[in-house]
Amino acid sequence: MNNLALQSLTESIAIKYFGKAFKHEVYYNKRLRTTGGRYILSSHNIEINPKQYEMFGEKAVIDIIKHELCHYFLHLAGEGYQHRDKAFKSLSAKVGAPRFCTPTESYQDRANYKYRCIYCEQEFIRIKRVNLEKMRCGRCGGILKPLQTRK
Repeated sequence: MNNLALQSLTESIAIKYFGKAFKHEVYYNKRLRTTGGRYILSSHNIEINPKQYEMFGEKAVIDIIKHELCHYFLHLAGEGYQHRDKAFKSLSAKVGAPRFCTPTESYQDRANYKYRCIYCEQEFIRIKRVNLEKMRCGRCGGILKPLQTRK
């Protein structure tokens, strides 16, 4: 599915589920990693993670579009468009938009660093490097030793 097909899909979903026209752009953004999509407040455009379509198909993209359109229409109407707002929760439930999408990567896949406590031998994986001068074992308070690095 290319950007033109994505645009027409979004416009049809907006009419079908919300009864309103989507008047801005929707496109794939390859730089999105941990989110399925995002609504941009300043431009009113919607970006979709192409990995969601590649891994989970059109159904996943439709769910993401519904979710982002909830943000879109509520923001334009001046109502609560954030996840915690009552208006967002009720509109999401009404149109069947999921709260979260299926992740494309697990924490273990993204982790770059591995540490082990020298006392209790508990292992920890982290995405970002840990300052070993400050950080201690969460289990026993022992000193951490780096094991491996993926970068």
